[in-house]
Amino acid sequence: MSVFSLDSWLTLIPVVHGSAAYASALRKELLSRSFDALAVPLPASFSEEVIRGVERLPALSVVVRLACGGQVGSLWSDSQDQVESSERIDRGTYVPIDPCQGVIAAIRMALGERLAIEWIDGEGDQIESHSPVIADCYAIRHTTLERFCSAMLPAIPPPSLGLASSSMVERIETMAGRILAMRGRHRRIVALCPLEAWPWLREAIRSGQERSGGQEDREDSKAHESQVPELFRVDPRSYLFMLGELPFITGLIEQARQDFEDDDRVVAEGLKELFVTARSSYRQELGNRARQITPLLISQCLKYVRNQTLLDRRMTPSFYTLAKSAQQMMGDTYTAHLVNSATEYRFDSYEQSAGLATIRMGIGVGDLPDSGPATLVSRLPGPPMQWHSLELKRPVQKKDQRRWESRWNPYMQCSWPEEDTQIESFRNRVAERARQILGADLARTEKFTTSIMDGLDLRETLRHWYDGSLYVKVNPPSVGQVNVTVMIFDPEPDPREYTWRATWFAEHPDESTLAFFATPFDKQMIGPGIAMATYGGSMFIYPPRPIVDIWQDERLDFTDTLEQRLVAAACLHSESRHVALMSPTPPGQALKKIAKRYSCKLVHVPLAHFSDSVIQQLRVFHVLNGRQVRSYAADFIRKS
Repeated sequence: MSVFSLDSWLTLIPVVHGSAAYASALRKELLSRSFDALAVPLPASFSEEVIRGVERLPALSVVVRLACGGQVGSLWSDSQDQVESSERIDRGTYVPIDPCQGVIAAIRMALGERLAIEWIDGEGDQIESHSPVIADCYAIRHTTLERFCSAMLPAIPPPSLGLASSSMVERIETMAGRILAMRGRHRRIVALCPLEAWPWLREAIRSGQERSGGQEDREDSKAHESQVPELFRVDPRSYLFMLGELPFITGLIEQARQDFEDDDRVVAEGLKELFVTARSSYRQELGNRARQITPLLISQCLKYVRNQTLLDRRMTPSFYTLAKSAQQMMGDTYTAHLVNSATEYRFDSYEQSAGLATIRMGIGVGDLPDSGPATLVSRLPGPPMQWHSLELKRPVQKKDQRRWESRWNPYMQCSWPEEDTQIESFRNRVAERARQILGADLARTEKFTTSIMDGLDLRETLRHWYDGSLYVKVNPPSVGQVNVTVMIFDPEPDPREYTWRATWFAEHPDESTLAFFATPFDKQMIGPGIAMATYGGSMFIYPPRPIVDIWQDERLDFTDTLEQRLVAAACLHSESRHVALMSPTPPGQALKKIAKRYSCKLVHVPLAHFSDSVIQQLRVFHVLNGRQVRSYAADFIRKS
């Protein structure tokens, strides 16, 4: 016999509100049973509007009922801050028509199966705004609904000791009486109830405690003291406060329902799809300037999210954990796209022709179109919500960009010192890797005689194992320094894209003389006197020395492409016979001919030897309109 079965005619199933995993498990449990009536823990006065809202799904809506009269207190302003007010404030309750709510999913299923729906909750508006402390519903994916609910029994206090003792006791008595009264009308009944009322409602039903007729009439008379429930469409900006799951995840679940797919996959894989969707919009906005968000980086970020979630003693990450983790690993710009994607509901088009008044909602508050602000308590309270602050870089407005661009002084340009340090450190790595490659090409192996030289060569020794000979490595002395380094980031740079070409000179001995081609900085103003560009290719001469601007040097006019001119300039100004060339592909015949013309040799360092995230971070650099801008540039520059 199931733990949910009280008798042959009654099955009592608890509900955890606001959880997609629980709603999915509840729907499967209901579909596995045979019954002719569904009892839901909502007042009968809400029935007409709730059914109307459920029939409008996947369009989101909310049923609100205000109590007559009000209270004097404080309420939120447009910024959700607490403000003092001496006006009378309306108070009411609401039912979110959320497809991830277990009760709404059950009503939706009952309507589809043509089952009778009974409304068993009391009409009182004294609903306490609290959520029970229970285990994360993500665990249901690895167990059964019965085992999960049974495991919660020790954590459910008696209603006399709970946060809402008086109202919960009245609700339990009302639901018990109405469930017992249904026995004469239906043969097999499935009744839903809040998880925190489940064990005590079972006891009330078994003991046969029914409310008296006069008492129930008095409660009905109380219902007439409240206004009539009304159905509202929800402002898209309020979806985050109204739904139990993220709006993006809710949209995926509705899409899976329409495609006849298992929504368990959405619960497990929804966050991955959220990160991928945010990456698409991020790339669409920034194009080549976007940081490379690889599958590996997304995987690492999800692992970080998991660890942070476990530290919070949860199994499902909060919205704040997602955003904070993305900010720390992928930057502010991507995080802004992630936040926007997470709060978007893909079935917003259904709302356009709804013909309903719109309500704005916050945490425990709502702004009704006719009566104004009101404190609202959910009759299906999901996980508790709280405010967190997360500082993100504000997107630059077009009008600000135009103003900054008009004030730009073309005769004053300099770099950002922190980026100079990073790119010089990377240049050292490339040059060192080139020297290693060059030394490896000159190394040789010889047979052991009297000295092991630079170490035993195991490969050659094993190859001649049959004759018992030993072979050792011989590394020749250093062939000199590599003082010119060329970096080609784009394998086929388009001159129409990289229209900014310049030669910069070092400000101090630790910097290189730099020549590069990049995207135009004046198209990406991010602050007053601060612009951003992206390298297509660059050349570094270290130690620094003054040279003729390579883009004006007539000696290099024989070249045809940007990368050819850059390599030709490197060979022209190199004091060493070897020039380090970092590029995605090995140098072709054209570049080799240019190097041979100057009696130089190109030492190719594959771009794949370095992390994609490091390369993308180094390619984006900032241009300051004078050294004085460095005093405040850090307030605007943040890696995206």
